[in-house]
Amino acid sequence: MADSHTAGFHSVQTEFSDEAVPVEGTIPAWLSGTLLRNGPGYFESGGERVNHWFDGLAMLRRYSFEDGTVRYTNRFLRTEAYADAQAGDLSGQFGTDAGGWRRVLSWLRSLGPPTPTDNANVHVARFDGEYVALTEAPRRVAFDPETLATHGEFTFDDDLTEHITAAHLVDDPSREEWVGFTTEFGLSPQYHIYRVPQGSRTRELITTVDARGPAYIHDCSVTDTHVVLVESPLVLSVWRALAPWNEGVTDLLDWRPAQGTRILVVDRDTGGLVADPVVDAAFTFHHVNAYTDDDGIVLDLVEFPDASIVDAMSLADLDEGFPAVPDAALTRYRISLDGNVERSRLYDGGMELPRVARPVVGREHRYAYGQATDREGANGLVKVDCQETVAREWWERGVYVEEPIPVQRPGAESEDDGVVLATALDTDRGQTMLLVFDAATLELLARAWLPHAEPFGFHGRYFTAL
Repeated sequence: MADSHTAGFHSVQTEFSDEAVPVEGTIPAWLSGTLLRNGPGYFESGGERVNHWFDGLAMLRRYSFEDGTVRYTNRFLRTEAYADAQAGDLSGQFGTDAGGWRRVLSWLRSLGPPTPTDNANVHVARFDGEYVALTEAPRRVAFDPETLATHGEFTFDDDLTEHITAAHLVDDPSREEWVGFTTEFGLSPQYHIYRVPQGSRTRELITTVDARGPAYIHDCSVTDTHVVLVESPLVLSVWRALAPWNEGVTDLLDWRPAQGTRILVVDRDTGGLVADPVVDAAFTFHHVNAYTDDDGIVLDLVEFPDASIVDAMSLADLDEGFPAVPDAALTRYRISLDGNVERSRLYDGGMELPRVARPVVGREHRYAYGQATDREGANGLVKVDCQETVAREWWERGVYVEEPIPVQRPGAESEDDGVVLATALDTDRGQTMLLVFDAATLELLARAWLPHAEPFGFHGRYFTAL
């Protein structure tokens, strides 16, 4: 395991509580706050293994910074899915379903779909003072941000219909609200786009848009005036859900490139659909950011030429190495409100898990940070200057960098005045480290060594105060 990336797909059992970890180098004294991350941590139960990376049991990770030190906590969410796994029963979600005909019968007996999983292993957010773990199933779990102890299921104070929901909500600090969407199935499937004002736990409907498919959509973007969804032709076939041989969401997905990719642009204030052009087919998991200019809307995202990456994230494939599928490329869409779209490539290397500094979310950004995915025997860190279309990279062989989180220095006068935080698996040591980079130069400032090899996670957020 020590010489292989597969350590990132192995289960852990030990939970650490507020553990001081050794630091090599120097962490800036101004960095005082908490990085909360989410992702799968356990993959087996009852002699069976989940089929897909996205189906591991949710494990929260906390990295707290104070006076140049780092303290670490990890804890599994105590959910129904966790209890089932402890009893030897795997729960289905994205690419795993041990239910077969039992699941079909439960649909028929209940006259509707069974209760969705509460294995909230994708992201985190803060609503109405509560910290919440999120996934794409319409169930959310509240937790203590200090101890990571599970508080129980979190519910919004509204009745918005959701059969699939966004785990990626956009945190817009300028308008002090979160923006997300849900997908409703039926004869006329729809996307419901909503906002959640800070300090509220009520989703306010911005608009409802008719879906084509519907499609599997993982992320969205906002500008100061618009919400942007990208509806790729990766269609969710509801009828396939009743087939006893399917093994989760992945078997409901149907790639239909002839349909092209539809871009939905919604006015945040009126709810009007102001543009919905269709361009050549591509697939995206993650957006970078969007903003308005004199010519319309600028949307940056990382896109794949097709949806083969989804199946390639099965654990059987990952055991053999990272998938031999085309890398995602950082791509800019210029969208005029008359429906014209221009696409251009901003970075020729592979890139995923992109982020911008929080203060520029929904506003014009210059820099995008992401995981560089095109290295042999490594994943690196890349910083792309989106104005000059040049990039700066950091990587070390045998080191697999995860999602980077840019954090601006208090009183910063430039977008990249601060640090970038990223966890990374060192396969030579069989151990995960938290890396601290200078956001301007990508100079490595510090490594904080965690007490074990964390399974690769998904997403997180940095909070200056809990």
